[in-house]
Amino acid sequence: MIAAIKSPKNLEKFLETDLQTAFLLIGNISVIKRYVDLLKSRHRRVFLHVEKIPGISYDKEGLKFLAKFVKPDGIVSTKSSLIQFAKNEGLATIQRLFLVDTDAVHHGLDTINELKPDALEIMPGIIPDMIRKITKKTDIPIITGGLIENQQQIQAALENGAMAVSTGTPRLWRNGLPVGQSSKNGEIL
Repeated sequence: MIAAIKSPKNLEKFLETDLQTAFLLIGNISVIKRYVDLLKSRHRRVFLHVEKIPGISYDKEGLKFLAKFVKPDGIVSTKSSLIQFAKNEGLATIQRLFLVDTDAVHHGLDTINELKPDALEIMPGIIPDMIRKITKKTDIPIITGGLIENQQQIQAALENGAMAVSTGTPRLWRNGLPVGQSSKNGEIL
């Protein structure tokens, strides 16, 4: 499980769990370093959803600032240019792809196969058939998220090829993977 943190209250809830990885979708330029430092001091991996952090420009200089000053483990972005800039700065990258129609899927696959992000987050996350189809067309690890409401949806995503599931629903963070369950590559984030 990956915690998609959308409020300061949920940041505290995350720290009460055993989860190791968070996607931060909160903060702004004045507080984001404190959030990242807090999570890293608790030995958590932190990925910033760049487009959700006000005050950070979505360009090469914005990514340099994040990499050198804020120092997250990586970024999540829907923008392929930000993925490339982040990779150049040594940050791990997660490309977020919204599956809205067939054209979006084809264009998204072309982009990720060219850029080679470290992982691909497919949204919405309640689409096991699409997860399975996409894992057959790329060797990029798949993270799925969005609209996840219960443990069965999490399990279905993992069973169909996702390596992890991100959710902003704190009650699901405690459940995580069933005991003994691991992602398709054997790791638990």
